[in-house]
Amino acid sequence: MSRPEAGPKDRPAVPAPPPARRRQARRALVAASVGNFVEWYEFGVYGAFATVIAARFFTPEGGDRTEALIGTYAAFAVAFFFRPLGALLFGRFADRAGRRPALIAAVCLMSGATALIGLLPAYSAIGAAAPWVLTLLRAVQGLSAGGEFGGAVSIVTESAPPGRRGRHGAWQSFTVALGLLAGAGAAAGLATVLSESALHAWGWRVPFLLALPMGAVALWLRLRLPEPNARTSAITPITATVPTPGELRPARAIPLGIARIMGWSAAGYTFLVVLPSYLQATLGTSFQHALIATCLANAGFAAAVLPAGSLSDRLGRRAVMLAGSVLVVLFAVPLLHQLRAPGVPVAVKAALLVAAGATIGLLAGPGPALLAEMFPTRVRSTGLGVAYALSNAVFSGCAGLIVTALVRHTGNPDIPALYAAGACAAAVPALLTLRPDDHQRPLR
Repeated sequence: MSRPEAGPKDRPAVPAPPPARRRQARRALVAASVGNFVEWYEFGVYGAFATVIAARFFTPEGGDRTEALIGTYAAFAVAFFFRPLGALLFGRFADRAGRRPALIAAVCLMSGATALIGLLPAYSAIGAAAPWVLTLLRAVQGLSAGGEFGGAVSIVTESAPPGRRGRHGAWQSFTVALGLLAGAGAAAGLATVLSESALHAWGWRVPFLLALPMGAVALWLRLRLPEPNARTSAITPITATVPTPGELRPARAIPLGIARIMGWSAAGYTFLVVLPSYLQATLGTSFQHALIATCLANAGFAAAVLPAGSLSDRLGRRAVMLAGSVLVVLFAVPLLHQLRAPGVPVAVKAALLVAAGATIGLLAGPGPALLAEMFPTRVRSTGLGVAYALSNAVFSGCAGLIVTALVRHTGNPDIPALYAAGACAAAVPALLTLRPDDHQRPLR
């Protein structure tokens, strides 16, 4: 009698990693994630206080408030365009000297520049120099942020136990959610306890100064971080690396990576960062209520990211990210219509904001592991960092600038939803090029 074929329940399970490997994975996860939290906390604070920063640094006496807000978002975009350079510099450093020293340098630069923004004199004190110095500090933040993501995702995915790269990589997106939520929450808390005049005079500075103690904690954790891979002895230009059979050259993998995550970049920043200023400038929402709306969206995002990463370990990165992209395309415009409708109950609007954030989580959860799996170890930090930074520079950093300018010139309040839906629709063909079993293949 022939032996029956083994079914799914009869197949041997993946052996559990040894305790030392699990400890190393947890340590890498915490150390990488806390630095990412500091980075995105600052971006959340800047987005939440965009209207305040516009008034303090970009508005001379009698200046136009809308033009000042556009200038504020232009400084926001400048930081994003320095991120690819930071990804290239820090990425090559991480691929050559190790992940840990690159991550240490990135978090020191980020926390220092953020604290200096909290100490920067306003336009009324130093005149036209104020927006230029602020933009310079944003550029420094862009350099450090560009180096942060590639090294952090590399060390987390390389240290992850078998079959858990999606969940471990999702912690980078989860700390993005926590950082944005903490930034918006800090702004909302200050707006609640301080008067509007006190908030504009000095209260907005407090969240930026908090980056110093946060950065000190991240530094301490990263100084204790082990290296998952041996260092390489020489630098090879990323465009000149020779791929193994079946492997894309980095020069081709980077544009493909950008195309696969462009929907994540555009939709994420539209609904998680740009939303408070849009609600204030376009819908006349109060500062406090706009921040609460942003907190709700980020809470939904945070709740969905880790489950989405785990789901992508089971179903594949392609299935989960395609689902998120299609949901944004279908529901972005109806969502804004419901937010603007006067007769919709507040509880329904709150639920819609949470659902919008959760939809972005479907894109951001599998995204880090997807990028890590596209590049071999020798160029992983550089390759995924540059792809992520360029995608964010084009589709995230410019989101506030594009949305604000288009709403102003066209008068169409659906512009944010159309922008997010258009980017997600454009990402679908690139996501379809993923193989269903990419998540099961070992890292190269």
